[in-house]
Amino acid sequence: MSVMFWMGLFLVMAFLLQGFLGFLQIKNFSANFGELRKKGKVLIGKNPKKLRSGSLILMAIDNEGNIKEARIMKGVTVFAKFNQLSKLHSMNIAEVASDYKFITGFDKLTQQCILNAYRNYINFKTGKLAIDDLDTSINLFSMPLFEKIKMQILQISNFIKQRFVREK
Repeated sequence: MSVMFWMGLFLVMAFLLQGFLGFLQIKNFSANFGELRKKGKVLIGKNPKKLRSGSLILMAIDNEGNIKEARIMKGVTVFAKFNQLSKLHSMNIAEVASDYKFITGFDKLTQQCILNAYRNYINFKTGKLAIDDLDTSINLFSMPLFEKIKMQILQISNFIKQRFVREK
């Protein structure tokens, strides 16, 4: 069998595996969202990255913006899970976002997620939510596994082109 057949089979298997693992991650998100939804409105903050670690925060808040519970998911792979962020419990989202000393106690990814959630909170309260704030679509081909595969294919094609040019 040819190399192209095996490469094609590998890509199909990688696609199916990525889709299955992505499904499990979405199921985990739905379960966490559902649990927090029982406690109040859920505020979402995101910091998506394509090749580096991204993060997503879920905060159950009351009508005054007090955080009842917060959970964060950070990671590059589909194996990332939500973890409690108890440091935010019983705090007000506006106070958290405006307290530089407090917010710098978190890592960069968490800081950016909290600030994105606060922006979404303000946009919701003022009725100025942008379409990007409501966009929950997922591009499977922008997931880390596919990005790595695309990079490998690009490197291989560049290598082949260089060899072809040298032979001429």
